[in-house]
Amino acid sequence: MSDIPFTLDQLRILKAIAAEGSFKRAADSLFVSQPAVSLQVQNLEKQLNVPLFDRGGRKAQLTEAGHLLLSYGEQIITLCQQTCRAIEDLQNLQGGTLIVGASQTTGTYLLPRMIGLFRKKYPDVAIQLQIHSTRRTCWAVTNGQVDLAIIGGSVPPELEESLKVIPYAEDEMALILSANHRLARVEEIDREELYQLKFITLDSQSTIRKVIDNVLIRWDVDPKRLNVEMELNSIEAIKNAVQSGLGAAFVSVKSIEKELKLGILHHAHIKGVELKRTLSLIINPNRYRSKASEAFSREVLPEFTTLDGYENLEKFYQQTNNINPIIENNSVENSEEVASVEVVSKSMKKK
Repeated sequence: MSDIPFTLDQLRILKAIAAEGSFKRAADSLFVSQPAVSLQVQNLEKQLNVPLFDRGGRKAQLTEAGHLLLSYGEQIITLCQQTCRAIEDLQNLQGGTLIVGASQTTGTYLLPRMIGLFRKKYPDVAIQLQIHSTRRTCWAVTNGQVDLAIIGGSVPPELEESLKVIPYAEDEMALILSANHRLARVEEIDREELYQLKFITLDSQSTIRKVIDNVLIRWDVDPKRLNVEMELNSIEAIKNAVQSGLGAAFVSVKSIEKELKLGILHHAHIKGVELKRTLSLIINPNRYRSKASEAFSREVLPEFTTLDGYENLEKFYQQTNNINPIIENNSVENSEEVASVEVVSKSMKKK
């Protein structure tokens, strides 16, 4: 085969069919007609001289050759997108795209504030925020589909060598109760009292649930002894349930700032226990980093971190030489002065 036997449009169609599971839904997602999609697939199969789909079932199933082409096709599409973004960067941030990823809590309560700050500085840059599970977010960064991400869970072991993981900030986890709960009037509660409460949690397979359980175990609290009355699929649903007096819950302090100010939820403190988790910044050091990504890293990330995270960022940037160092001089006083800026919430305090 001296000539390339497929086009980018054909690869995009193949990817859409595989994702949607049918020719019709793929056509709808690409805003083209179903006959046009079918014709492109027929031409592609003719050019390659192999069938790409098993048409015997109700759902469009890829053949072995189809899976192989899809695997390479996704890499080709990603590389083309990176090429276009690199060219856009020549306009010196007068355009271009920044794609940021996050796990559920950070994506809902932290990243919008970061993006708001970035948009004030660079209004011409298009920004996409992708909120998925920690695992899916890590894969997106690895594959170059996301520039950088902030996660609250652990990187999958198989991706540890591909990603640079930078401890970024501490996220305090809070035990929340209804403002009318009997323990809302107590300054601190004992650990044993946790086992008397009714709890509302996320699904047991969720990353946040696993992180909270691990944090509790470190403080000698047995998650298996907690009386879980209800499992819900979102933090907002959990907060509303607690507010209605249906039980207690563990959530990020960043997710309850408004409720605490309004006095409709109570942050209960547990005697001798500090519930904190580490938020991590993840980057693929082997992928192209756009000017928009560098600007976000240099000008936004330091404003939302703690002192330790600030220093971790500085070390990484000095090692890679990808962007200018954050700290103009190495004085501790200067580091502390910048790190003391509290933009996200008052709960993220300098150590």
